[in-house]
Amino acid sequence: MKNYLNFEKEIKNIESEIDNLKDPYNNEGISTVDTGKIDKLQLDLDKKLKDIYSNLDPWQTTLVARHEDRPKSKFFIDNLFENFFPLSGDRLFGEDKSSIAGLANFEGHSVLVIGQEKGDDLNSRIERNFGMMRPEGYRKSIRLMKIADKFNLPVVIFVDTPGAYPGVGAEERGQAEAIAKSIECSLSLGVPTISIIIGEGGSGGAIALASSNKILMFENAIYSVISPEGCASILWRDPKKTLEAATAMKLTSKDLLELKIIDEIILEPVGGAHRDRDQILLQVKKSLSRSLGELTTMSRQDIIEHRKKKFLNIGRDKSLSNNILSSDELFSDRVSKIFDVNTKIASKKIYIILLIFSLGISSLFIFELFFR
Repeated sequence: MKNYLNFEKEIKNIESEIDNLKDPYNNEGISTVDTGKIDKLQLDLDKKLKDIYSNLDPWQTTLVARHEDRPKSKFFIDNLFENFFPLSGDRLFGEDKSSIAGLANFEGHSVLVIGQEKGDDLNSRIERNFGMMRPEGYRKSIRLMKIADKFNLPVVIFVDTPGAYPGVGAEERGQAEAIAKSIECSLSLGVPTISIIIGEGGSGGAIALASSNKILMFENAIYSVISPEGCASILWRDPKKTLEAATAMKLTSKDLLELKIIDEIILEPVGGAHRDRDQILLQVKKSLSRSLGELTTMSRQDIIEHRKKKFLNIGRDKSLSNNILSSDELFSDRVSKIFDVNTKIASKKIYIILLIFSLGISSLFIFELFFR
C-alpha cells in the first residue's frame, strides 16, 4: 500500500484510477482502449508530479524528507557496498541499534560505513529507536572512526535522524559529551570522510556525524538545528506555523548549498527518492565515487586542512562575516584584547590607589588642623 502526503491528493486520485483500469482479474490483459486511457493518465501523472515537486515549499520538503517509504541507510548499505561486515558496541555500555556500522568494499576499495537507521515498519522503527542515536551509538562511531584512521580507510556516513535521543538514560550516560566527542573525532581524522544526508538531518544528532570533508545532500532532504515544529513553538508559540519556521530556517538543500553548508545536491527522481530506488541508488553511487576520487589523492595533512578550511569558511562571503579573522589572527587579536583589558585594569588600580592615598593625606591634614 502506497503512502501519500497531504499535498499529493491529486496524485493519489490519478494513480487510483490507473490501478482500477488495470484489472487484476483479467488474465488475458487489458483492451486497446484501456491501454490508451492508461497511457494518457500516466502522462497526466508525470506532469502532475513534476508540477508539484518542482514547487515544493520548505515545509512540504520536510514532509518528503520524513516520508515513510523513503529509502533508509540500510537500503544503501545493502545495495551500494560489497562484503559488508557489521561491527557493534562502544566497549563501554552496549550496542545502539539506531546506527549500523561496519567495514565494506566500494568499487574495490575498503571503507568504513556508518548509517543512522530509522527502520521500515513499526517493529523495526521501535527497535531502531526511530533513528535517534544514544550515547553508545556515537561512542561506537568514534571507536570505529579511530580504527579507520589507523588503517587509512575512508569513512562514508549516511545521516538520517530527527535528532539525538533526549531520554533520561541517554542524558545520564553523557549524550552531549558523546556528540561533542564525535564532532571532535570527525574533524581530526586524517582519512577522507563523506557524509550523505538522505532524509532528516536533525540538530546535534546529525552534526555529530556530518563534520566531514564532503557533505552531500538529497534534493528533498533537510538539515537544521531544530525541527520546524520546535522552532515555531519557540518563536511564535504556535506549532502550526511550520511553514514560516521552515522557510526562516533555510533547511532545504538549495538553501544550504547557497550558504555553502553542503557541497553537493544529489538529485532525486520526480516525486521523491521512494518512487524510483534504482535511480537514486545510481545517483548516490556516482556522487560517492566522484567525491572519494577527489579526496583519496590527498595526503593526511591536506585532508585535515581541507576539512578545517571548509568549516571555517562557512558564511564568510556573507555580510555577517566578511571581517572574520583567520585562526592565527583570531588568536593574536584575542591576546591583544586580553593585554588591553589587563592594561586598563592595572590603570584603574593605580588610579584607585592614588585616590585612596590622597584621601588619607587629606584626612590627616584635616585632623591636624582642627583637633590639635
